[in-house]
Amino acid sequence: MTGFGVIEMQGQKLRYVASGCIKSDSHQRLPERLHTLYAGITEIIGTYQPDIAAVEQVFSNVNPQSTLLLGQARGAAITALVAQGLPVSEYTALQVKQSVVGHGKAAKQQVAHMVTRLLTLPGEPGSDAADALACAICHAHGSQGLGQLAAPGRRQRGGRLLALADSELLNRATLSKTTTAHRRTAS
Repeated sequence: MTGFGVIEMQGQKLRYVASGCIKSDSHQRLPERLHTLYAGITEIIGTYQPDIAAVEQVFSNVNPQSTLLLGQARGAAITALVAQGLPVSEYTALQVKQSVVGHGKAAKQQVAHMVTRLLTLPGEPGSDAADALACAICHAHGSQGLGQLAAPGRRQRGGRLLALADSELLNRATLSKTTTAHRRTAS
C-alpha cells in the first residue's frame, strides 16, 4: 500500500485536492504488484496534473527483506513520476515532521492531526495518505522559504544550504514546469 496526496499552493495558501492509497493484490507476484503501483501513480498524475512531486526518503528497517521490498516499491513510484516528466524532491521523515509539526520526533498521530489542521480537512486522512500529504506540505513550505529545503537555487550538503551555480539553476528551471503563483504538489 502506498499513500498519495495532492495539494494546491496559491501564494502561501495551501488547499487540499485529493489523497488516498494505491493498493496492490497481496496474492500477486512482486512484478505485478510493482506494476500496479506504477499504473496507479500514472493514473493520479493524469487525473490531477501536478507540476512537481515530493517523496519521503526511506531508511533501512530492522528486517532486510522488508527494506529491499520497500526500496523496489519506492523505485517504481519514482520511476512513474519521472516518466511523466515531473521533477521529484526527496525529504527525510525528520524534515517532513519538522516542517509539519515543528519537531522531528513527532508521532504519526501528531502529523495526521497537523495535516488535518493545515489543510482544514473535515476529518483525519488515513495514516498513509496523511504521510503523503505531510510530505507535500513539507515541499510547499520549503519552496516558500519556511525551511528552503527544495527552493530553486538551493541544495543541501552536510545539513547546510548551498546556492546552486547559475548553469545548474538554469538547467533546473528549464526542466521544471513550476510556477510560484499556482502549483500542485503530488506526494
